[in-house]
Amino acid sequence: MLTTKRKPATIGEILVEEFMHPLGLTQTALATAMGVPRKHVNELCNDRRAVTAATALILARVFGNSPEFWLNVQRRTDLWQATNDPTELQRINRATPLVNAA
Repeated sequence: MLTTKRKPATIGEILVEEFMHPLGLTQTALATAMGVPRKHVNELCNDRRAVTAATALILARVFGNSPEFWLNVQRRTDLWQATNDPTELQRINRATPLVNAA
């Protein structure tokens, strides 16, 4: 279980601050490069859309990095949200560990 209370950088924050701003990209320009509707990019930038495997592959192709980079950012955010949401924590804590389940 994650122990940090510090929220990790989200897809939107990394996409905008580390990639779009330094390259001078607008959402429209990125959408064109990605071959997706501008709404798709806007939702990524505003953390209203999660990165899927296909989107990770597209972002990796556009920016020349790996799909694992994008999926790891999403994974860190998802895990942090699950471990910092009281309702999710109740669900998680109800699970019973299986001893010698192998």
